[in-house]
Amino acid sequence: MALLARILANIRGIILVTPWVLYLAVCDVLLSFLLPVKIFAPNFVYRASSRIAYSVWKWIQVIFENFNGARITFSGDRLPMKESAVVISNHVTWADFYMIQALAVRAGMLGQCRWFAKIQLRWVPFLGWGLWAMGMPMVSRNWMRDQRELQRVFGGIVGRRWPIWLISFSEATRFTPKKYEESKIWCKENDRPQPLHLLYPRTKGFITTVRQLRKAPHVKAVYDFTIAYQKKASFHIAPDMWETLKLSDLGGSQGYRFHIHARRFPLEELPHTDEELAKWLEQRWVEKGEWLDTLKTEWDKS
Repeated sequence: MALLARILANIRGIILVTPWVLYLAVCDVLLSFLLPVKIFAPNFVYRASSRIAYSVWKWIQVIFENFNGARITFSGDRLPMKESAVVISNHVTWADFYMIQALAVRAGMLGQCRWFAKIQLRWVPFLGWGLWAMGMPMVSRNWMRDQRELQRVFGGIVGRRWPIWLISFSEATRFTPKKYEESKIWCKENDRPQPLHLLYPRTKGFITTVRQLRKAPHVKAVYDFTIAYQKKASFHIAPDMWETLKLSDLGGSQGYRFHIHARRFPLEELPHTDEELAKWLEQRWVEKGEWLDTLKTEWDKS
């Protein structure tokens, strides 16, 4: 019976996802064709790519929430409609994208989400070219080496006032128990506070982003998102990518909980020196860890 259930779940996932994958391929081709147009009509390409992105991300969001029954709960600050912002978040799993997109839908910014992506994706035919055409920052995580790429992205946001959620996972990698132990060792050796349930954040990318986007008058805030999961009694356990696409009733019989907590900080209120910005980010992560620990206690009791 268990084997049959797995087979049926996989078939269900294929049926749900195949039309979306075919549509994604068409969109990647369209975005690739827009890439040369970007040279002489960058504003047009940004608007067109945002509409295409909205349709792709909305479709996959519908699969996750509506067809597969993921019940996302929310807390924290109410986000203004259509406000451009720098977005920072912890990173647990593939499902993090759904969580952030759920908030973007509610704020009217789904099509304007832009994520820091690995530079290697640039050379993937159509997919990588499409991401580049959309204005995704393609980075190597070496911030000195990435200066030219970042100037390309920041130039459009600042100079052309493109509406945007510029999103980064400040830990730069997904949370795992092994990485958590490594983070604790690093924090002890470097006299840094180790956040609960999180990896210590990397600060250089955040500092560079804030420093540049202060120049963009339409970018009003930093949004700090804290993502939490639970499967039955196990905290910080989330479905993997294929499970989010194939399993029905994720928030019911599968026993998953999905929650995202939002905090909004006006950009003008952030400190100005690199050292102070690093401390600011560090303090946010300490607070996020405390918040996660409180949520874990609440979930354990319910």
